[in-house]
Amino acid sequence: MEGAPLLEARHVSFGYGSQPIFFDVCLQIAAGEMVGLLGPNGSGKTTLLRLLSGVLRPAQGEIWLQGRELERWRRRELARVVAVVPQELHMPFEFTVEQLVALGRFPFVGLLGSYGPQDRARIAEAMRVTGVDVLATRPFNELSGGERQRVLVAMALAQQPHLLLLDEPTAHLDIRYQIEVLELVQRLNREHGVTVLAAMHDLNLAARYFPRLILFQRGVVADGTPASVLEPRLLSRVYGIAVRVGIVRGTTHFSVVPPGSYEAQEAEEETEPREPSPRVLVMAGGGSGERVMRALADWHIPFLAGVLNIGDSDHTLALRLASRVLSEQPYAPISPAALAELRAALSTIDVLIICPMYVGPGNVTLLREALAAARQGRRVLLLAPEASESDSITVIPEAEAESAELSALLARTGIAQRDYTGGEATRLVEQLLQAGACLISRPIEALTLCAPELGSSRLG
Repeated sequence: MEGAPLLEARHVSFGYGSQPIFFDVCLQIAAGEMVGLLGPNGSGKTTLLRLLSGVLRPAQGEIWLQGRELERWRRRELARVVAVVPQELHMPFEFTVEQLVALGRFPFVGLLGSYGPQDRARIAEAMRVTGVDVLATRPFNELSGGERQRVLVAMALAQQPHLLLLDEPTAHLDIRYQIEVLELVQRLNREHGVTVLAAMHDLNLAARYFPRLILFQRGVVADGTPASVLEPRLLSRVYGIAVRVGIVRGTTHFSVVPPGSYEAQEAEEETEPREPSPRVLVMAGGGSGERVMRALADWHIPFLAGVLNIGDSDHTLALRLASRVLSEQPYAPISPAALAELRAALSTIDVLIICPMYVGPGNVTLLREALAAARQGRRVLLLAPEASESDSITVIPEAEAESAELSALLARTGIAQRDYTGGEATRLVEQLLQAGACLISRPIEALTLCAPELGSSRLG
């Protein structure tokens, strides 16, 4: 991406009241790009578009447009650069198509609110390009779904925008109108140079029309070409359903379908080697697991991660790196269903790595289950926070568990500063040390200690 981006989100966080929606979102859109924004319902796509259009303000972070912070733009000035096409528009008045498209010129009209010859020409051109000129005198509320969407695009085009934001432009449309609308948007991008960012629910249409895709799940999970973003295992984790990705015979774009419904060309025709069953589980949260998860991925050690709340930065990273992610709803305590999934996972792994996460009533269950696993013979590794390079692995023999050394090790875990359970988390970590847990200072030590259990010659 050369030069300054047209649109940029810098470490943006947002929520409604006490309910955060997403945290620390970063992305850039270059002028002339056509980008599809993917994600399941409730992933925050619409909220992100409202932030990028200036309708909402970030709780933290900044949004920049054309090299200038969005908060510094006046509303009329912003409307001359950014146009938004909503999913639906319900008009309480009987506007004709031409009257509605003319509203797109509002940022340009004078104090008297009258349209000049140039405004009239822009309105006519917008209707001609979108093919709604033949509907000029028709009431907007009497149009079909596809016709309405084309009128909304025409209204946006009348603004002469540099950036066009669309929120589910093909929602509630049949396949004919879906293709009509996306062909129109693609033509605006190619022939008029309009930069496009569109939230899409249809993965197949997104793969066909958008050269760049962003997979969003309360944060950016993946960003790149359709080939890199539409990865079956990643989509399965984000959408919660098994899918198959390939190129259908007679087409050139990727398609996403349920498993076994067709024989795809290219890579899908060959059976991929099955990944070994993960024998490592990472417990983390709030970014505490990044170092360990990246190290495990770099050394090609498959691992599980969880239980993590959807939207947590560790959850977003785990969707990309882990073999499987044990998920819980955003900001919710661990549910009985998630607990059962965690216990099943713990029964299959050999090594448990506990990262220096904050512990409260919602996730203290993780430490309780970790202690049970340690007492059943699982190797448990406790990662110390921001340890110095001189720190080393320390294992507590049971015979010395009551010595002063235990207190020193407990202090090195830093759990007292991260304990929001009234002391229960600290007691559980102390019992983990007594049960033989290893305190480590760097991820490489976790890899070294994993070697005997995993039989890895690379780490030996």
